Amino acid sequence: MATLGVLLELLAFLRPPESAGLQIMLVIFGVIALAGCVRMFRATGHGLVLTDEALMDTDGTLVARLDQIESVERGIFAFKPSNGFVLRLNSAQPRVWAPGLWWRLGRRVGVGGVISGSEGRAMADIIAARRGAAGAS
Repeated sequence: MATLGVLLELLAFLRPPESAGLQIMLVIFGVIALAGCVRMFRATGHGLVLTDEALMDTDGTLVARLDQIESVERGIFAFKPSNGFVLRLNSAQPRVWAPGLWWRLGRRVGVGGVISGSEGRAMADIIAARRGAAGAS
C-alpha cells in the first residue's frame, strides 16, 4: 500500500496529467493509500490473545466474548480474511476494524489476514472446542 501511495503521488507531481481534476484525484488516492498503510502498520503491531472468557486484542480491545460465539466458520467458501476464520456472534456488536488483523461487523467477527495459516487454524480449533465444551456443560 505504501508503494501504491508513493507511486500515485509521484505520478501526480512528476508527470502531472493535463487535467487539474485528475491530478487532484491522484493526490487524494495517494494520500488514502498512505493513510491505509499507516493504519495497517499500527494494527498489525498488535496481536490477539485468547483467554478463558474472551478473544482480545493486545491493546485491550474486546474482540468477542466466548459465551457470545454461536459458530466458527473456516470453510473454503466462507467470507473470511485470508489465513483466518469468521466467528458468528449471538448479538450484534459495534463495528471495529483493525486492518490486516481482525474486523467486527454486526454479528460477524473476521480474524486473519497477516496471521499465519497454522495460527489461524489452531485458534479456530481452540475456540470451537471451548465453545463445544461450554455448550455441553
